[in-house]
Amino acid sequence: MKSVIFASALASASAFAPVQVGPSTSALGAMSKSIPFLTVPEKLDGSMVGDMGFDPMGLSDIQTDLRYARWSELKHGRVCMLAVLGMVWQEYGPHLPGAAYATTDPWEAISSVGFGSNVQTLLAIGVVELANWEETFNGSSRPGTLPGWEGPGWAQMSDKDKQRRFESEIVHCRLAMIAFIGATHQTFLLHKGLLDFSGPN
Repeated sequence: MKSVIFASALASASAFAPVQVGPSTSALGAMSKSIPFLTVPEKLDGSMVGDMGFDPMGLSDIQTDLRYARWSELKHGRVCMLAVLGMVWQEYGPHLPGAAYATTDPWEAISSVGFGSNVQTLLAIGVVELANWEETFNGSSRPGTLPGWEGPGWAQMSDKDKQRRFESEIVHCRLAMIAFIGATHQTFLLHKGLLDFSGPN
């Protein structure tokens, strides 16, 4: 009887033992860097830039090709970086006198330029997408690579510097996507300025 009680007490105490963070492994695999009490999903093996083992919803399990998922992440992140910059400029930057888009509301500016201007923007986006369609779905290059869009001096950079740029980009992309959600909530739903930190009306 004493041995049963001791075993029960030991099992209860072990439930409150601190989780070891770092390169240690559990019975299921390595522990996630972003959520130390979860194991790293099978497909997140650290081979992709910015991989921190973050996938609490298990989306990588249903994705057959993480390369396409990374392409999507980078595209959405780049669009959001431009969008956040555009929203800040729309509200606080200078505008041409009498221009149709000379409103401080970023969402009102979209409709103020008219249907034709918005169609041209969508067509331009479509051209870029079609030009990279094959590479996005069937290519073998690094996700997010657009030939000719690397910028001056890219070819002369060392692999270490390029890797640092890749990591910086994915971090900025993720921050921009969060910032865009916040900016949309602030301006479109609350009807407040982006830098308006006053409390609720």
